[in-house]
Amino acid sequence: MAGQQFQYDDSGNTFFYFLTSFVGLIVIPATYYLWPRDQNSEQIRLKNIRHIYRSCLWYQIKSIKPQQNIIPTVKKVILLLGWALFLFLAYKVSKTDREYQEYNPYEVLSLDPGATVSEIRKQYHLLSLKFHPDKGGDEVMFMRIAKAYAALTDEQSRKNWEEYGNPDGPQVTSFGIALPAWIVDQKNSMLVLLVYGLAFMVILPVVVGSWWYKSIRYSGDQILIRTTQIYTYFVYKTRNMDMKRLIMVLAGASEFDPQYNKDATSRPADNIQIPQLIREIGSINLKKNEPPLTCPYSLKARVLLLAHLSRMQIPEALKEDQEFILKKCPALLQEMVNVICQLIIMARSREERELRPPSLSSLENCMKLCQMTVQGLLQFKSPFLQLPYIEEDHLRRVFNHKKYKIKTIRDLVSMKESDRRVLLSFVDDSNYEELVAVLGSFPHVTMEIKPQVLDDEDSNNITVGSLVTVLVTLKRQTMAEVFEKEQSTCSAEDQPVEEGQGDSKNKGKGWQQKNKTAKKSSKSKKKKPLKKKPAPAPLPQQKQGKSKQANGVLGNDNAAKEDDEDVSDKGSDSEDDDTNRDSQSDGSDKDSDREQDEKHGKDDEAEWQELQQSIQRKDRALLETKSKITHPAYSLYFPEEKQEWWWLYIADRKDQTLISMPYHVCTLKDQEEVELKFPAPNKPGNYQYTVFLRSDSYMGLDQIKPLKLEVHEAKPIPENHPQWDTTIEGDDDQGDSEGFEESYEEEEEDEEED
Repeated sequence: MAGQQFQYDDSGNTFFYFLTSFVGLIVIPATYYLWPRDQNSEQIRLKNIRHIYRSCLWYQIKSIKPQQNIIPTVKKVILLLGWALFLFLAYKVSKTDREYQEYNPYEVLSLDPGATVSEIRKQYHLLSLKFHPDKGGDEVMFMRIAKAYAALTDEQSRKNWEEYGNPDGPQVTSFGIALPAWIVDQKNSMLVLLVYGLAFMVILPVVVGSWWYKSIRYSGDQILIRTTQIYTYFVYKTRNMDMKRLIMVLAGASEFDPQYNKDATSRPADNIQIPQLIREIGSINLKKNEPPLTCPYSLKARVLLLAHLSRMQIPEALKEDQEFILKKCPALLQEMVNVICQLIIMARSREERELRPPSLSSLENCMKLCQMTVQGLLQFKSPFLQLPYIEEDHLRRVFNHKKYKIKTIRDLVSMKESDRRVLLSFVDDSNYEELVAVLGSFPHVTMEIKPQVLDDEDSNNITVGSLVTVLVTLKRQTMAEVFEKEQSTCSAEDQPVEEGQGDSKNKGKGWQQKNKTAKKSSKSKKKKPLKKKPAPAPLPQQKQGKSKQANGVLGNDNAAKEDDEDVSDKGSDSEDDDTNRDSQSDGSDKDSDREQDEKHGKDDEAEWQELQQSIQRKDRALLETKSKITHPAYSLYFPEEKQEWWWLYIADRKDQTLISMPYHVCTLKDQEEVELKFPAPNKPGNYQYTVFLRSDSYMGLDQIKPLKLEVHEAKPIPENHPQWDTTIEGDDDQGDSEGFEESYEEEEEDEEED
């Protein structure tokens, strides 16, 4: 029986196969991930949005030409060397000859396949004379010739060659190892062992251990777990957090502590500059001793954050620290939102009243603080300060104008161009063009909501305890697009209006005009009286009878006969009318039944289509990975490019309770569909909730839409249902036959007794 043999690569040819595959596995993915991106595309993008974002701090930081960095060049050189090595190894592999060749005795004897025995003997005789060792020939070649001659002339050798490919029979199975032989050479054993030990016992454990100990400190959102624990403790401790308390808790994150984050810095000059800022800001309580909220790093982060919200000038040495803190704030506030939602869920799941859930105002203050941080404004400042070239002095002089009542950014966008230019006359022409471009780039999001109960026979019927799914369709447009549409509709509506009427009213805002027309139409609908249905006209025979009775005329016998005939005629006519009415009513009932069946069919088809669409939407959501790059937020004082994201949730404004958990919409580029789910109330009745859409980047652009739910009693559980009947049709027949046989046997027994 053949054995096994392992051979190392003495020639070094197969080692190139291993080395080529190894280098390719490293070079190809490294090129994809590490090749420096072209900076020209980023410069082109910045150039295209310059007319809008040129006053933003993050745009100015990005537009500054970076200094020549040697790291991209080093990356390119290393990757190019790797590709050169890979191509060289591939070339070497293509040039290596195959060592294994199939044994063919005809080739050894230089004969054609199928040669006769005489030709084989003749050729063997010539070659043996040529390569015989006694005559100075090659001994190895002579042995090969003899072996080939035996394989073609000896019957057993020929059989072995045909079955096993070798005249000697089955050979040892050899496995080649694609490593050079010098690796297992005894002379190099200590060096190889040292390299293996260093690689697998020192370097690999150190790399894996350092990565593991760093990763376990962070959550899935790259937030320190210690920060999450700090937020959970203080949110639970303070159920209603106002803005001051929220800023204080936010600054206590471990991301700002140099002990837990190496990027955070602490300088000796902070002991002089931070107290100066505290005196300038004021209203900072330093008496409470609540570590870590009163630690030096937390106090520094709080002061720099308040200075940013107040738009104060700070020393140059602290600007870098302030930028670091501001970049961390949106992710930390999102983590605080998640902590508040988790505490609310825990409080609802527990029956005890010991765990008090955080209030709705705490959650909304977190969202507002994110807006304030991005825009660099305090809580009660005007949203107009988000715009360039507008200061607080302008607000007092301009936006309190008696003629133009401007309260929101939408009102300012919807004004006529001439009125807006008069209102903003303090802005230069070049700056005014930028201001108008910024106004036009602000988002305008419309919401469409549809409550339903999925996976139910009647999806529009909400019952007690059912799972309500509110499908919210968000459509994003810019203010410029909405304003153009409003202007075109307003101009179309203003054409039929007579001259001299409502000129000043037509100059109003597009959004307000729509609302006013809607209110007027609703009022006019309310004022219109309900039309009464006309009473059915009486039959002519009934009129004649009534007139006779009213006149009180008593006829003679002939008159009585005529009356009897008239009555009989009336009776026959009334019978005919009754039959006609019955036939008409039967026809109308059939038609109404058909219409109802058609309506039910259409409703079933619509529900089926909606169900299929929801299933497809879920499948798409699982398979697709949408980019979180939506639209750059316009922020004058934020140091980093912030993408425009939103929070969407449902709340009860009356009871100040959260109905559905906030959904962080990070992929709203043009249109997005979001499903908000929550359990229906435990009691039937009418409920009024509110759907909130809050921006995490802009102030004054939040959307609110009412949601009315009519909750019904749950349907009783049916005791019997046709689908639950598990009896087979043949069982009834079998039972009948068994009963018939029993009755037949009883009759036979009675006859025998008689």
